[in-house]
Amino acid sequence: MGRLIADKYREWEEECRRRFDTLKANEEELNRIFIEIYGLQDELSPEVEDKDVTVRLADREREIKSLISYLIGIEFGRYSLDVEGLAYAGGEWDSSKYITYQPDADGIVPLYPKLGMENSLTARIIGLIKLIYGEDTYRENIDFIAETLGKKNNMSSEETLNAYLCDDFYADHLKIYQKRPIYWMFSSGKYSGFKCLIYMHRYNEDTLARINGKYFLPDSTILKNELDELTAAVAKAEGRERVRLEKERSRLAAAYQEAIEYGQVLGHMADQYIRIDLDDGVKVNYEKFQNVELVTDSGAKIKKNLLVPIK
Repeated sequence: MGRLIADKYREWEEECRRRFDTLKANEEELNRIFIEIYGLQDELSPEVEDKDVTVRLADREREIKSLISYLIGIEFGRYSLDVEGLAYAGGEWDSSKYITYQPDADGIVPLYPKLGMENSLTARIIGLIKLIYGEDTYRENIDFIAETLGKKNNMSSEETLNAYLCDDFYADHLKIYQKRPIYWMFSSGKYSGFKCLIYMHRYNEDTLARINGKYFLPDSTILKNELDELTAAVAKAEGRERVRLEKERSRLAAAYQEAIEYGQVLGHMADQYIRIDLDDGVKVNYEKFQNVELVTDSGAKIKKNLLVPIK
C-alpha cells in the first residue's frame, strides 16, 4: 500500500504547529515573569506576535519545493534512500551507499519543454515518486504536487511539474542557496533550445564533453528534425491552423538557432577540459563558464553564458 504525500504534509504541519504553539507559550510565560519582577505591568504586554516566534509554521508550497529539490539530490547522489544526511558532497564516490536507488551514472540530466523523453529530469522525478510513495498512490501524489505548484486547468499534473522544473526550479534554487548553487543549469537561453542540470560536486574535466556528445548533439538533431517536420506542415496547412503552426514553427526556429550558437561555444569549451576546484568556492568556479567569447570559422563573434546567469 502506497503512501500519500498529502498525509505526510499534514503530519508535518501538525508537528510544526505544536512546536510553534509551545515556543510561543514559553516565550509569553517568560515575558510575564520578567514583567512581574520589574513591575512593568502598565508598560509592557507579555503577548508575542506570531511573526516574532523563532520557529516557522509549515508552508505547503515551500515544503513541496523542498521535496522536489531533495528528489533531485537523490537523482544526483547528493542524498540516498539508504543513508541519512549527505551521501556525497565531493571526495571519493562510495557506491555501497546506493542500494535502493542508483543515481544518474554521469551526473548530467537533461530537461525538455515537452513531456515524453525517458531520460528527462521530469521522468526521473516521477519514477522516484512512484518508487518512494508507491505506484498505487502515484496519481494522488502527483496531483497534490501539481496543485501546490499552481496547476492550470489546461495542463496535466505531469506538465505542471515539468514546467516548474524547466522554468522555475533554478530560480528557487539560487534563492535558497543565496546565489551559490550546488546544482548548475546549462542553458542555451530564453528559447530553451537546450537545457541540462548537473551536480557541481560531480563535475570533472570531461563533463562538458559528455554534455556535448551524449546530450546536446543528439538533442539538437531531434530539434532540427522537429523544425523540418513543422515547416512542411505549415506549407500544407490553411487558415487558423496555418497561423497556429507558423507561430510554433517560429518559436522552434528561434530555439534551434539559439541551440546552434550555444553548441559552438559548448564544443569549444569541451575541448578545453576545464577543471574546477571546490576549494575556490561556487562563485569563482561558476564564472569559468560565463561570458565565453568565440570567433567562428566564418568570422562571426559569439558571446554566450553556458550556465544560467546568477543575477
